[in-house]
Amino acid sequence: MYYNNNILVGKTSDKKELFILPSMANRHGLITGASGSGKTITLKVMAESFSDAGVPVFLADVKGDLAGTAYPGEMSDKVKERVEKLGLENFEPKAFPVRFWDLYGEAGHHLRTTVEAIGSDVLSIILGLSEVQEGCLAIAFKVAKEQSQPLNTFNDLRKILEYLANNRTEYGNTTTQSIGAIQRSLLILENQGADKFFGQPMLNINDFFQVENGRGVINILDSVKLFESPDLYAAFLLWILNELFSKSPEVGDLDKPRLVFFFDEAHLLFDNMPSYRLKRITQIVKLIRSRGIGLYFISQAPTDIPDEILSQLGNRVQHTLRAYTPADQKTVKAAASAFRTNPAFDTETAIRELGTGEALISFQNAKGAPEIVEYATILPPQSRMGVIDNAEREAIINASPLHGKYSAAPNSATDTQNRKEIKAADPNQTQADNLAKYKEQYGNGPFKKSDGPIAKSQKKASAAKSTAKKGKSTAAKAGERFVTNAAGAAGRGIISWFKKIFK
Repeated sequence: MYYNNNILVGKTSDKKELFILPSMANRHGLITGASGSGKTITLKVMAESFSDAGVPVFLADVKGDLAGTAYPGEMSDKVKERVEKLGLENFEPKAFPVRFWDLYGEAGHHLRTTVEAIGSDVLSIILGLSEVQEGCLAIAFKVAKEQSQPLNTFNDLRKILEYLANNRTEYGNTTTQSIGAIQRSLLILENQGADKFFGQPMLNINDFFQVENGRGVINILDSVKLFESPDLYAAFLLWILNELFSKSPEVGDLDKPRLVFFFDEAHLLFDNMPSYRLKRITQIVKLIRSRGIGLYFISQAPTDIPDEILSQLGNRVQHTLRAYTPADQKTVKAAASAFRTNPAFDTETAIRELGTGEALISFQNAKGAPEIVEYATILPPQSRMGVIDNAEREAIINASPLHGKYSAAPNSATDTQNRKEIKAADPNQTQADNLAKYKEQYGNGPFKKSDGPIAKSQKKASAAKSTAKKGKSTAAKAGERFVTNAAGAAGRGIISWFKKIFK
C-alpha cells in the first residue's frame, strides 16, 4: 500500500509502520520463506505499492495467481479482519494497470526476441551446452556477424552451423561433435515450442517502462507453461534482466526507481551456475541500480542466493522456515544471522514460529543502513487474489495500448525469405555476389577465387561436383539411357491404353 509517499509493507503488533523508502528501493531486496508462508502476497503488496508510487514493475507469474492484480479485490471477512488489526486508513479494493506478456503468445502480448539479440551466452544456458560447445556457439555468432547474416530464428542459426561444419578448420578447428550437440539441443527446444520465442517483431524493452495516469504499469509475464521447463524460465528472465541493464541509461540516485524487477523462484537462476557466469550476474546486480532499476529476488531460503549477490540486497522480508533436520536448522540460523538483532525477541526462534502472513522485516533507512529486524504482519493486497478467467484476461489484453504491436506470428520461412543465404552453403552462389564482397574488402583489384573462406568453400564444392561428373562410367551412362528409353516406352503404352478405353 502506497502511504505517505512510502511503500508500506507491514506493521508490528504496536502499529509501527514498516516501509521501503522509494529512494532506497533500487538498493534491491529479498523475499524468502517456505512454500505457503505468504511470499506471493508480499510480492503482490509491494508491486501494487510501487505502481501507486508511479514505478513500473516487471514480475513473472509462475502459478497464475498474480493475474488478479488487474481487477479490484473484495472486502472479505478475512481482509476486513486484517485491515482492522493493522489499523489501516484509506484502505480500499482497487485494480491496477497491467500488461500481460507470454513467451508463447497465448496468455499475453507475444514476448519474443531474435537469436542474435539473446546472444550466445544466454542461448548456451537455454541449450544446456558445455563450455566447449558454448565456445563453438560463440564462433557461430562471430561468423554470422562477419558475414552480415541476421540471426532471427533457429533456421538462421542452423545455416550458420552448417557453414561452420563445412569450414571448421577456418575457425579454430571446431569439432563436428560440438556442432552436432548444438543442433540436437536446438531440435529438443523446438519440440518444446521454444522456437516461438525467436523471430520478429522483437520486444522493445522500453514498453516495460510505462506509466498510466501517474501509476506504474505492472508487467506480468505469464509463466505457468514456461515454468514447466525451469531452466528455460530462468534463462529467459536472465535475458530480460540483461536487456534492462544493457539498454538503460545511467541515471544515478533517483527519488524513486524507474522500474522494479521481481525474480520469482530465483534459485533456478543460480543452480549449478559456472563461476564466470556468476561474475557477470553479480556485476549486473551491482551496477543496475545506477540505471534506476531495483531487483527483488524471491526464493525459499537466503542460502539459495550466492553470497556475492546476497550482500547487495538491502531490503529483506523473511517468512517462516521449517527446521526439521540439521540441514534445515543450519538454513534457519543463516537466515537469522543476516538481520540486525532486535533485543525484543530471538530472531532464529521467530523465523521458525512465524504464522502465514507474518514475517521478519528489515528495510534500509535514509542513510542506506539496514534497520533492526521487526516481527510484523504483512498488509493485505488491494487487488483480487487468485486467478482470472480467459474472458477477463482477453479484455485486459485487447484494451492494452500494445494490442496488435506484437501479434504477428513468427514464421521462419518469412523471416528468412528476404535475407541473403550463407554463401558457402550454396555451391551455385553467383560470382557477382562474391565479387561485390571481394571489392568491398580488397578494392577493385583482380578477383581471385582463392580469397577468403567463402571462395574456398565454393572451390571445394565445385571440385567435388566436377570429380563426381567425371567419375561416371560408360556402363552407368548406358544404364541411364536404358532407364530413360524404358520410361518413355512405358509412358507411350499407358497413353495408348487410355485412348482405347475412352474411344
